[in-house]
This record gives sequence, C-alpha cells and structure tokens, in this order.
Amino acid sequence: MTGTLNKAVRMVAILNLAYFGIEFAVAVWIGSVSLFADSIDFLEDASVNLLILVALGWTVRNRARLGMALAGVLLIPALATLWTAWEKFNIPVPPAPVPLTLTAAGAILVNLSCALTLARYRHHSGSLTRAAFLSARNDVLANVAIIATGLVTAFVWNSAWPDIVIGLAIAVMNADAAREVFTAARREFAESQISN
Repeated sequence: MTGTLNKAVRMVAILNLAYFGIEFAVAVWIGSVSLFADSIDFLEDASVNLLILVALGWTVRNRARLGMALAGVLLIPALATLWTAWEKFNIPVPPAPVPLTLTAAGAILVNLSCALTLARYRHHSGSLTRAAFLSARNDVLANVAIIATGLVTAFVWNSAWPDIVIGLAIAVMNADAAREVFTAARREFAESQISN
C-alpha cells in the first residue's frame, strides 16, 4: 500500500504546485482575495504532500511530530488571506467575475481529483494523510464558493465584498483544518508515548 500511496501523494503534490502558479497569476491579475487565498492554499497543499512523501517511512512518533508541525503550515494560507483582505478593504475594487469563475472551475477539477485520489488513504499513516485529504476536501468546497462569488459579482452585486467574505471564509476553513490535524497528531503522539 505504501508504494501506491507514494504515487498518489506525489501526483497530488505536482497537481497542487502546477495549479498554484495558474491561480496565483490570475488572482494578482484580477485582484481577487478569494483566489489569492486559494492559490496560497495550493502551494501549502503541495508542501504538505511533499512532506508526507518524505515522512511515510518514519515512526508513528515522528510522523505525529510532523503532523503537529503541519498544523502550523495549514495556518499560513489563513494568515496570508487576512493580510490580502486587509489590503482589499483599502481599495475595494471587485475582481473580474469571468476569470474568477473560470479559474475556480479549473481549481475544482484539480482539487476534486486530489480529494478522490487521497480519500482511500486518509486513515493510512495517521495525521499526515488525514491532513492531505482534509485540505483537498476543503479546497473543493472553497472552489464552489469562489464560483458562487464570481456569479454573484457578475449578476447580483458588483462589489468587492463577496470576494472578501469568501476569502475570509476560506481562511476560517483552513484554521479549522489545522486544529483538526493538530488534535489528531497530538493524540497519535500521546498513544506512541504509551506504547513505548
């Protein structure tokens, strides 16, 4: 199972890194907080999956330690989004809805592929693969919200606020995933202490 898990994690890391570049470029081009948040999340997902690839052969205790560190990594997109949202408050120009929606649709395809690839491994290697699965699953939900933001901006309310609100919601979702991964890793670490 470890061989197929390695291949799956490697593929997920490559997909995330590739789409980070696309989404980040579009986010900067149209000035979107939600796309920026999601692009940083793609970079974070690529990093998490590369760390998982390295740590798969480690002991339960060391994987649990890395899991606790990854919980901190999961907070990075949330903090970056808060900064971007703060800047957007000062210049509340709505993002272009068509590139926003199309880029989020592409992100859904990438994240759904990653979530489906990782779903069968989410209980293998404890908090590490759980972190990767939760991140991919949350990203699909975030992308649906970004598409809705594009549609609302295009047809209902031409304002920066839908984009800011969804960007901040993505930050909250990332923070909750970080909490869940940290809790699982801490539990694994405690169990590894008892078994030794």
